[in-house]
Amino acid sequence: PVSPALSSTPRECMIGERERKRVVQFNQFLHCSGSSPLEHQELTTMSVDAATIKKIEDGYAKLQASSECHSLLKKYLTKPVMDQLKDKRTKLGANLLDVIQSGVANLDSGVGVYAPDAEAYTLFKPLFDPLIQDYHNGFRPDQKQPATDLGEGKTHLLPDLDPEGKFINSTRIRCGRSLEGYPFNPCLTEANYLEMEGKVKTIFNNIKDGELQGTYFPLDGMTKEIQSQLIADHFLFKEGDRFLQTANACRYWPKGRGIFHNKDKTFLVWCNEEDHLRIISMQNGGNVGQVLERLIKGVKTIQAQAPFSRDERLGWLTFCPSNLGTTVRASVHIRLPKISAKPDFKKICDGLKLQIRGIHGEHSDSEGGVYDISNKARLGLTEFEAVKQMYDGIKHLIELEKKA
Repeated sequence: PVSPALSSTPRECMIGERERKRVVQFNQFLHCSGSSPLEHQELTTMSVDAATIKKIEDGYAKLQASSECHSLLKKYLTKPVMDQLKDKRTKLGANLLDVIQSGVANLDSGVGVYAPDAEAYTLFKPLFDPLIQDYHNGFRPDQKQPATDLGEGKTHLLPDLDPEGKFINSTRIRCGRSLEGYPFNPCLTEANYLEMEGKVKTIFNNIKDGELQGTYFPLDGMTKEIQSQLIADHFLFKEGDRFLQTANACRYWPKGRGIFHNKDKTFLVWCNEEDHLRIISMQNGGNVGQVLERLIKGVKTIQAQAPFSRDERLGWLTFCPSNLGTTVRASVHIRLPKISAKPDFKKICDGLKLQIRGIHGEHSDSEGGVYDISNKARLGLTEFEAVKQMYDGIKHLIELEKKA
């Protein structure tokens, strides 16, 4: 990719702010599309090249020919939709191939699409809108995400789900955030990654709240000793899995990536993993209210110094459309040996709007009868409602386990 670092050239020092922004935007376009300046003289007249259109058409054919593929991408990338979108690109140069390439490469994807930048959700809406509606419980194109309600003043409504400690190993609530003014992974330059990391490091260093204060550990240059400790704590994220790799989400790894955690290891922030930030609150046991209270405090602390990217219709914007809206994933690691052995366990969880995973995250299996169970819905409800959905569902599952 062409280097984005034009800011040191004499010419740019002489031009106005509007032109400077245009130069930066043009260079990000070149970076995201992998093009050279000679190929594209005018930002306004650029279209998608024939080779890329051929890849898009071949990708469509591959999806439709596969009997093993059941992704939402395959379902909603119809021929008319593909023909409508295959020659479009965003201002930063992202095209339909950037959106679909992970789902084409990984036919076992559940969703199969990623948004290379915020504009992609609008420009490629004939694909994104029905897919979002399907994934997010019928969230229609004319609906809007409700105003933010993290649950301030309501956490007392979520008392401990398992005071005797018989079922729940741990509780975790996380949300994703994108920093305003930056694209998503495929369009980020190395300079972007480092700049964002610098911003959040400054925020972490200035945290005044004693419970949240801690240390930031950059992945770049991390010692074996720190690495081993973070692995033991289950905090360390690895370079993206094959789904993220093929979405072009892992450029310049490990530059600009890192992990912050507080002294008690109950508040954690991932920097530039799948999203710009993943803000996480967790602790042992089933006290959901305490975990949410800490998350609220953490989100407000960061947001006060770094505005987040939010869309009026889709809420907090993220790389994967499955995380839009609240971006909240509230989960427990829970032991349910009796009801999980029943053939209708997944159906029961679906009815409670819960999602089941293995304890090592998405695309992993259960270990020792322990499941990671969370809310599925992120969009069309408030943050507090998303947490409450998990809370009520888990409460019901524990009652079923006790009766089984």
